[in-house]
Amino acid sequence: MDAAFTEEQDEIRRTLRTLLRERCGPDEVKAAVHTAPGYDEALWRRLARTLGLPGLALPTAYGGVGCGVTELALACEETGRVLLPSPLLATAVFAAPLVAAVGTEAQRAELLPRIAEGALTAALAVPGRALPEALGLVGARDSAWAGGGRAGGVQARPDGDGGAGWRLYGQVEQVLGGHSAELLLVAARAGGYTRGRTLLFLVPAGADGATAGADGLVRTRLTALDATRPQARIELRNVSAELLGVDDGGSGDGVAEALAAVGAAAAAVLAAEAVGAADAALARTVDYVRAREQFGRPIGSFQAVKHRLADVYVSVQAARSAAYYAAWAAAQGGAEGTGAALGGAEGAGAAQGGAEGTEAAVAGGLALAQALEAQRMAAAEAVQLHGGIGFTWEHEAHLYFKRAASDELLFGPVHRLRARAAEREGLFGAADRAPYGGHGGRVGNGGQSGHRGHDGLDRRDGPDRRDGRDGPRKAVTV
Repeated sequence: MDAAFTEEQDEIRRTLRTLLRERCGPDEVKAAVHTAPGYDEALWRRLARTLGLPGLALPTAYGGVGCGVTELALACEETGRVLLPSPLLATAVFAAPLVAAVGTEAQRAELLPRIAEGALTAALAVPGRALPEALGLVGARDSAWAGGGRAGGVQARPDGDGGAGWRLYGQVEQVLGGHSAELLLVAARAGGYTRGRTLLFLVPAGADGATAGADGLVRTRLTALDATRPQARIELRNVSAELLGVDDGGSGDGVAEALAAVGAAAAAVLAAEAVGAADAALARTVDYVRAREQFGRPIGSFQAVKHRLADVYVSVQAARSAAYYAAWAAAQGGAEGTGAALGGAEGAGAAQGGAEGTEAAVAGGLALAQALEAQRMAAAEAVQLHGGIGFTWEHEAHLYFKRAASDELLFGPVHRLRARAAEREGLFGAADRAPYGGHGGRVGNGGQSGHRGHDGLDRRDGPDRRDGRDGPRKAVTV
């Protein structure tokens, strides 16, 4: 692994940092989140047309810059540093790779160039609050997150006129950027009970309000903990939709595999973004404790304050190393990812099917867990060490604190990210795994799966304790 960045990568970071420092201060962020789209549209157009930000990781054949996950992660580290409110995450990290991986050639040729030039924003809508499950960051890859039948979610059925169209009905909560996105990628269940499968559908959403776009589509912007990540509720009332890719009548594993492939890269990008936010919170805190005086000396000179900031610094640097490594590992799988993008859903399934337990997927999940912890720690210390002013809404410290809390709710929690990484590495046996990364499947009332034997003694711990399998249980620290 070459840990040095190229001249081009350093230039991307330097150019974006300079622009955002000029155009995206705390006051500009607070003003942007209160606009109808939830971000500065003029700044977004400039980022798209001048720097090619939404098309940074898209192939040049579709109007993109032709870079990869590493460059996108570096860019998101800079946007995270200023808490930039923008459609970048929803459009370039989640939606565009899915169009590239699952869509037909005609769909890619129509949508990707518009995304690359910033003329089209998109959002991924998965049922419930299951975005981390859908992306394979936590839980088992069994499509349980998609619902089905009377279990909820979004249902899809073919149009009654015998054409190629589909109709969607259902509701999706917490769609990132869903209130302003011009295109929705909706994960829905088709085939009823007997042949249920998860498919992705394209729903035009318009750009001029909550009800613009397809008939029967209702979008409501929600009050989010982190206003820089606007969320929406999507209601689909018999909405006309276009299938993304081709329905081969199979189990829908190709879509699940494509989502997992996107999740592996997205984890690295999200980790880099969290590192940027944590680093900025730390830098602001260091500046404050150097200037704030108590008892005739800067409070940063007190040993207790130094120790707390040193702990934050170590955590941020460790998270940065993990994020860079995860981006590098994801980039090494770029050849397979490109093949999947050009080969449709079947290619995506083949590429990611052999890569689910690979280095990139594990590194991405662990890097995201490390970064979320560092971000939470940096934001909490920023509030504490800023004293009374850090608790006020007027100060920017609370913006970083809200981002840290919101990210862990949206993409975590940390212990489930680590549990999923451990499962990918095979550290847990089948009896230890639960569908969502826990340790279900054990019965506490006796029997082979229970914690207590026939003599009533607790047999959970100790090197010689067994759980009904052939041999002692491994002690695993995650």
